[in-house]
Amino acid sequence: MTTAGNTERVVKREDIEAKLREIRGVTDTTTEVAQEAAKPALVILVIAVVVGAFLLGRRRGRKRSTIVEVRRV
Repeated sequence: MTTAGNTERVVKREDIEAKLREIRGVTDTTTEVAQEAAKPALVILVIAVVVGAFLLGRRRGRKRSTIVEVRRV
């Protein structure tokens, strides 16, 4: 790597490892924040699916149920 002052700096293994650790720390933090934000949305989605299945099943049950008429003679 060269800089404006024409001095060269050798990139060492420790420099690369330090930079990778820094990047990994940022991505780990971002992942944790995203997971925490997704939990309420997941709960709402599950509740919506359960309620939807209940309502569709109820509707289907009403459509397929037999109507019995009792007449007294």
